[in-house]
Amino acid sequence: MTELKQNSAARDWLEAELADTLDEDYELEMSEPALSMEIAKIYNNSHPPSIDRMQYFRDLISLQSELIKLQSWVAYHKKKLVVIFEGRDSAGKGGVIKRITQRLNPRICRVVALPAPTEREKSQWYFQRYVPHLPAGGEIVLFDRSWYNRSGVERVMGFAQPDQVEEFFHDVPEFERMLVRSGITVVKYWFSITDEEQQMRFLMRIHDPMKQWKLSPMDLQSRVRWEQYTKAKEETFARTNIPEAPWFIVEGNDKKRARLNCIDHLLKQLPYEEVPHEEITLPERVFNPEYERQVLPRELYVPEKY
Repeated sequence: MTELKQNSAARDWLEAELADTLDEDYELEMSEPALSMEIAKIYNNSHPPSIDRMQYFRDLISLQSELIKLQSWVAYHKKKLVVIFEGRDSAGKGGVIKRITQRLNPRICRVVALPAPTEREKSQWYFQRYVPHLPAGGEIVLFDRSWYNRSGVERVMGFAQPDQVEEFFHDVPEFERMLVRSGITVVKYWFSITDEEQQMRFLMRIHDPMKQWKLSPMDLQSRVRWEQYTKAKEETFARTNIPEAPWFIVEGNDKKRARLNCIDHLLKQLPYEEVPHEEITLPERVFNPEYERQVLPRELYVPEKY
């Protein structure tokens, strides 16, 4: 009888989480833009049906529950994890990062997305601005773009000279080996989309007022320089795919499948397991019969508009 109650409670929890996730995902996916009829037609014709929406949510919640176990394992054993997300603009890196961090503790799992370097940082050792963001024991750091800016955007856009790029390729394998030797697990993902898919996503952003902020001049140049980025990517793979920190390519044309596949793969890169937990009980509230709650001035409250 107890087992039946537990199973029923688990089903109730799953349904509640599904409902909550649906609401959250609707907000995230307001990202579905207000397209013109013609663009919508082209988009629908170029995309086969994705994974069933409810099945996607069930799989996502299941994977997120495993991420919580991974987080507990990392914290308990003082592990250090770095996950690098690279790829073309609009390839879906941000969407995966949002789903990974959605239910995790930001004190344990944090996202690093550095702005363009300052003049002072340009004069530093190239890796210096990234080192302060590396994890301590019990932390997970997700790099939304990383030191691979040097072999990608900086190279293609001319912000780095050929000798600087060559120095990067010479140094980065040993830099990552140093991280691994220090006890940091380094996992590197490249999100790959087709030329046609990127063009469609850019058009969608142009026609969606809530997404236009995502289109920087640098993003638009990535369309012009598609082939240059391809050559840069190929050389990056050839020269930085080391056994200690190999590259993994995520096919990103189908956003939902890309999210699930990436999270599932990430979980398989670490030998995490359940860790001991103290049983949590709600303590009794201390009641003081002489205490009287003060009435605060009405102007301190946020107006109830909705």
